[in-house]
Amino acid sequence: MNRKEFISTTGQLFIGFHLLPFLCCTPSKGGAKIARAIDSNNIDAWLKLSDEGKVTLLTGKMELGQGIRIALKQIAAEELDVDLSRIHIIIADTKRTPDERYTAGSASIENSGMSIRQAAAEARYRLIRMAAEKLRSPFTSLIVNDGLVLDPSQPDKSISYWELLKGKAIQGTISGNAPLKNPKDYRLIGKSVPREDIRTMVTGTSYYIQDLRFPDMLHARVVRPPSYDAKLLSFPEKEVAKMDGIRKIIRNGDFLAVVAQEEYHAIRAWEYLRSFSKWKTGVLPSQQILFEDMVHRSKEVKVVEAKGDTNKPNLTTIEATYTRPYHMHGSIGPSCALARWSSKGLTVWTHSQGVYPLRKSLSDLVDLPEESIHVIGVPGSGCYGHNGADDVAADAVLISQALPESTIRLQWMREDEHCWEPYGSAMRIQLNGSLHEGKISYLETQLWSDTHSVRPGGQASLLLAAQYIHPKKQAEKNGVSGGAYRNAIPLYNTDSLKVTAYAFQGPLRTSALRSLGAYANIFALESFIDELASRGKQDPASFRLKHLNDARAIAVIKAVCNKVNWSQRKERKDYGFGLAFAQYKNHAAYFAVIAEVAVDRSRKTFKLTKLTGAIDAGQTINTDGLKNQTEGGMIQSASWTLFEEVKYSADGIQSDTWESYPIMRFSDVPETEVIVIDRPEEKPMGAGEAAQGPTAAAIANALFAATGQRLRNLPLRANKLQW
Repeated sequence: MNRKEFISTTGQLFIGFHLLPFLCCTPSKGGAKIARAIDSNNIDAWLKLSDEGKVTLLTGKMELGQGIRIALKQIAAEELDVDLSRIHIIIADTKRTPDERYTAGSASIENSGMSIRQAAAEARYRLIRMAAEKLRSPFTSLIVNDGLVLDPSQPDKSISYWELLKGKAIQGTISGNAPLKNPKDYRLIGKSVPREDIRTMVTGTSYYIQDLRFPDMLHARVVRPPSYDAKLLSFPEKEVAKMDGIRKIIRNGDFLAVVAQEEYHAIRAWEYLRSFSKWKTGVLPSQQILFEDMVHRSKEVKVVEAKGDTNKPNLTTIEATYTRPYHMHGSIGPSCALARWSSKGLTVWTHSQGVYPLRKSLSDLVDLPEESIHVIGVPGSGCYGHNGADDVAADAVLISQALPESTIRLQWMREDEHCWEPYGSAMRIQLNGSLHEGKISYLETQLWSDTHSVRPGGQASLLLAAQYIHPKKQAEKNGVSGGAYRNAIPLYNTDSLKVTAYAFQGPLRTSALRSLGAYANIFALESFIDELASRGKQDPASFRLKHLNDARAIAVIKAVCNKVNWSQRKERKDYGFGLAFAQYKNHAAYFAVIAEVAVDRSRKTFKLTKLTGAIDAGQTINTDGLKNQTEGGMIQSASWTLFEEVKYSADGIQSDTWESYPIMRFSDVPETEVIVIDRPEEKPMGAGEAAQGPTAAAIANALFAATGQRLRNLPLRANKLQW
């Protein structure tokens, strides 16, 4: 089957979601008006036991591939003392779930997970109180087994949660005082409970937003300008209107879109419009001067940290500068959204990381009350931050406004995804340091970065389409933000420390990419720590350990070193081991990693052969899930570090395909191993982004160990080495 036949065929399919039963494949005729706001202080905002023998869990967080659904179900089942099979979960729906802002910052377990834990504990406490009255048994004598409340001294006396509630929702405020289960009694927490969605993905069952179909659905494509500030002069409207299947051509200012009965027809029209529309284009600055521009054009400055004597000492100072290019989110599946505008409201299906902030932004975009907009979260391709999900939803809404009472499905083309998503910012980090008696006496970091977050939190101007419709809503970038200097402050002990951040308004669109500035900051800092260790003729692991007081930081470094037998590693020609460490955000998960690199001088190449990591995320909810998250982070970071770089020129973005923006292939993926240090007595900590920075530095350090050459400018490509 060729591409034409495939698209034509799939455009006819009506696919239901057995994993998302709350989505109906027939659009509602009743509109989208919301009856009431959801009060997250109430138990029933998070869980409902209204159906016989079932528990419905509600979370405002989005499933992004991180396995949040199974982890939240484990937490709820543990505290409620019910079997996991009883729990159904609804994600990210402005009509059903609480407002939890964004699924970002590695905070889903810390925030949503702990809210659900408190709600479940409160529900269990109240239900046992109710059972004590019904059974006329002392509260303290009752136990729960799969939702059945029992008095062990009187086996014939029992009542279930559902019998107590009689079909009613459990009411009441979450006090925060309900007793939590002792970690010693856990049945599910810390276990590797399999994810239900893996089989669905592997077998090709409909799961993603791209699979969603409706009987009345029309297909759309947006024709993007050739550059950011281009102006639409003309387009072949009459010619396209005569093409097969075309339902409407939409122009609003410089926003141009086409709608067709079938997806293939929409793509044909898109190709024609793209080829024959005329634009007045702008010019981007040269990529060659990017890192010089960062220094010369930065205006805003912030001293992030200053302690001790911040004047440069008279001791010998080591200086090094590291750079990171622009990086894509690189979602394998292009961004997609569906929208239906009716006389009673607007319904939007999206894979956005924040359905509530998106709803507020759409309200501002089309001047419609928030109460009349229903935003439903559906899993999409891995986004790893603020990709095109919000923008494609806004596109679909603008198109649906022009074609009310029809469901508009809009999927970006690959060129759209590569050229128009907000990238992870390019960065420049300059470090200066000195040693005194084998220890770090002075450390200074200066970093230059564009913004790392312009998520649409209510302002339409932050949506891509808003910058092209009439009248335009111009977006403004942030100044120096915490995302830029995330993890720039080291955990290592130093006599004097200074960290300064400079805001640079770069030429490309940027926003949140997994770990924000931490990736580049840790890459630079941990590479520099290795350089200091080398200058002091000290072992890189021993050097780090003697500058740390945090027992958990020390533990992850020792764990990974023991795993690879670091102290006994064989220093052999053309093979190197590299170590790096960080605590993400300086308050989330601890992570240490050792990279192994093999060099082939005859071919002038090198290969990353293995990554071994150790992670401490506090209390582990799902061990396999934590390992998967960490392995995925290591591999993605390795791809950024070795392969990825957005290329652009005066004419616009040049990295518009996978060929011009290569990522790590399966043949390049190293062996990976992750050690989990579980601490049931500690609170869970964010783990989803912990591996990004340390992995990059570990690879650079391993490459230095194998070649004696220090590469400081990402990506670390073989052609940058002296052979």
